Amino acid sequence: MICALLMIAAVILIGAEAIARNFFATSLQITDEVGGYILVAVTFLSMSVAEAHGAFHRVELIQAHLKFSTRMIAQIVFDLISLVAASLVTWQLSRLVLNSWHSQDVAPTPLQTPLWLPQSAMAIGMALLCYALIRTILAKVKRVL
Repeated sequence: MICALLMIAAVILIGAEAIARNFFATSLQITDEVGGYILVAVTFLSMSVAEAHGAFHRVELIQAHLKFSTRMIAQIVFDLISLVAASLVTWQLSRLVLNSWHSQDVAPTPLQTPLWLPQSAMAIGMALLCYALIRTILAKVKRVL
């Protein structure tokens, strides 16, 4: 729902920029920056939704020839490796957010957005992906047992 609202906001912002440029010969001066933040937020926040709905790419060609239990075990192993990688990225992104918070870094733009805001969306999105991966792993383990 958050991603859908962000996409609607992006469409409104881009539409307002197009109207301002075409009819008033001016620019909002924030469309690129805010649009970039929205893109980052949608990208990271939608990963957990994609995982929860099984929308990530898989190598179906190989998995289709495996027995059910072997396929589930292979998927669990892959999900565990993904969880380790996502956990490491979450940890590093959290460190980045805290570093930006403590140093009070801002974007070198007219808005001077505190950098920890868009970086938080990345850290939260990766943490949600970790949660979705844990749920997926537990569901697959139940199916195997």
